[in-house]
Amino acid sequence: MSWYDGAKRDLPWRETKDPYCIWLSEIILQQTRVDQGMPYYERFVAVFPTVHDLANATEDEVLKLWEGLGYYSRARNLHATAKFVAVELDGKFPSTHEGLLALKGIGPYTAAAIGSIAFNLAAAAVDGNVYRVLARFYGISASIDDTSTKNEISRLANEIVTEERAGDHNQAMMELGATVCTPKQPSCKVCPLSVACAAYRLGLQSALPVRTKKTKVRERFFYYTIHLVDGQVPLKRRGDGDIWHGLYEFPLFESDCRLSEQDLIDKLVSNNQLLSISEEYKHILSHQRILGQFLVLSGSTRPEGNYTWVNVNDLSKFALPRLLNRYLEKSFFVINEEVSNL
Repeated sequence: MSWYDGAKRDLPWRETKDPYCIWLSEIILQQTRVDQGMPYYERFVAVFPTVHDLANATEDEVLKLWEGLGYYSRARNLHATAKFVAVELDGKFPSTHEGLLALKGIGPYTAAAIGSIAFNLAAAAVDGNVYRVLARFYGISASIDDTSTKNEISRLANEIVTEERAGDHNQAMMELGATVCTPKQPSCKVCPLSVACAAYRLGLQSALPVRTKKTKVRERFFYYTIHLVDGQVPLKRRGDGDIWHGLYEFPLFESDCRLSEQDLIDKLVSNNQLLSISEEYKHILSHQRILGQFLVLSGSTRPEGNYTWVNVNDLSKFALPRLLNRYLEKSFFVINEEVSNL
């Protein structure tokens, strides 16, 4: 705690005990680095200063503000929980661990983090940082991918959480893992726990924690057609059951293998005029690698399906996957020029 008091980073959610703000920060920081999540937190608090403001927003407004952060189920759960808290709980977050766990999108770690920071509940918040710190500190050689090992580390974490400053204790543990006891090249010389750390004593920092499961990455090939008709392009909202649920995209053809330029022309151009084919864009997700290309077309043959036709200049109003935004950031003015030349 002495180390944390002197070394902690100056973060806006550490300046409040408001459970709404703490909940926002915890949901945003799931699967997200602090430097990446900070501007999103600041935008959400500015646009939706209370849980009622967030509850009254449309899903499109929430997804647009979340755009680029990934794992969009977090945003939909965030919105659903805001509506539940605003309507069913009169805008007041539960002050018990069980009550927090009952909210959509909140698991044991998030419930412990919110509960300890906002309400000083003495429950350990155990995330990847804490698993790593404690596996090294206690010299745990069993794989942290095993449920039994995770349960043992959670038990140890709850044994050492302090009731007096539970929220600060949890943040100190997470801060230590994020800034000192890092996955690679930990800064053991400045670590306040090194004097009693088993991994440091035995020189096992790089060997611990042990992981045995390897993530299988699925490769997918997305080919988008951007049909230009009277300065408009078609968009469709993605359904559930797949990535990017609720976001908008251009007409999509997905292939199980990479297609040649001639294959794309044969399959997708039809009676239209091909204006351009983009380079291949790569988008990496935790279990998937998306490889995308964009074909800009003009002509009278429209894509089949229920599309919303949007003015090219209004594309920025829609929540789009990062893959599409990367293409538009590079090619938007090219598309505009093609529109003006039609």
